[in-house]
Amino acid sequence: MLKLDSVDVSIQSVQILRRVSLELPTGSMAGLIGRNGAGKTTLMKSIMGILKVAGGAIGFDGADLLATPTWRRTRMGIGYMPEDRRLIPDLTVEENLLLPAWAAKLPDTAARLEKVYRLIPEIKGFAPRKGTQLSGGQQKMVAIGRALMCGDKLLLLDEPFEGVAPALAHRLVEVVGSLKLEGMSVILSESDLQHSERMVDRIFVIDRGSVSTRA
Repeated sequence: MLKLDSVDVSIQSVQILRRVSLELPTGSMAGLIGRNGAGKTTLMKSIMGILKVAGGAIGFDGADLLATPTWRRTRMGIGYMPEDRRLIPDLTVEENLLLPAWAAKLPDTAARLEKVYRLIPEIKGFAPRKGTQLSGGQQKMVAIGRALMCGDKLLLLDEPFEGVAPALAHRLVEVVGSLKLEGMSVILSESDLQHSERMVDRIFVIDRGSVSTRA
């Protein structure tokens, strides 16, 4: 499904990722574990095409991602949840969910929205609210739902449990764990394995921009 081979990424002449190689099979879930500043967000943004890759290769579902524009990657079934959620405050929750599907001009937007509501029914309950009227944990739920609008094959979840109250974090763990049952591949990042250890099939440890696989 996803393969990175010797990927190098620099930001303003500072090398962040160093010859990163990893593979994620279809329908599997991986934890990307590392401290703040280790390169987790950079890795996800590089897969999405938000950051330019200086060297190496990224393949997804048989396609060369480095030759694929960022907007087209969403049409290929890749969804990304940024760490800071980035909900648009003047839009309702439902409008925030629909925005990436509108931008990608997906033809089955209504069906995708219903799927999000099925997987995370809580979201439907506060769909008319503005994003600023939600708690941090609720905003994380919406951000995961927004990633699901396009990400029906691969989801990149950056720190989905960070800064969330314990009870809501437990619910988010249930939500993320259920995604694998839908046949999706998932990479989720955390600073440690507090929430993800029992969910993931494999663990990628990132330190100073280099990735190793934990047995």
